[in-house]
Amino acid sequence: MKDSKPKHVGDFEFLVLTAILRLSDQAYGVAISREIEQRTGRSASFGAIYTTLDRLKKKALVSSRLGEATQERGGRSKTLYSVTKLGLESMQLSLGALRRMIDGVEALQ
Repeated sequence: MKDSKPKHVGDFEFLVLTAILRLSDQAYGVAISREIEQRTGRSASFGAIYTTLDRLKKKALVSSRLGEATQERGGRSKTLYSVTKLGLESMQLSLGALRRMIDGVEALQ
């Protein structure tokens, strides 16, 4: 049985989780990579995206399902991702820790 307590996530994991939330029901690997690059200017290779998605799935922070087959993909289905309740709690935990760390750091204000 997986641990059901929120876990701190790393910065790239946080970006992937946020991209999934932003993309809603259209969150698949290529779209996640594009979203991260467009919003952060940070290049996100497909290998890094899929490795991170696999890790987040093992931690039960995301779930996946197969979308419908599309012609543009030669009849193959996209794997669509969504953030789980535990994933949202983990994001809140990590964001709270970051906010507490930067609170009072004048150079960032």
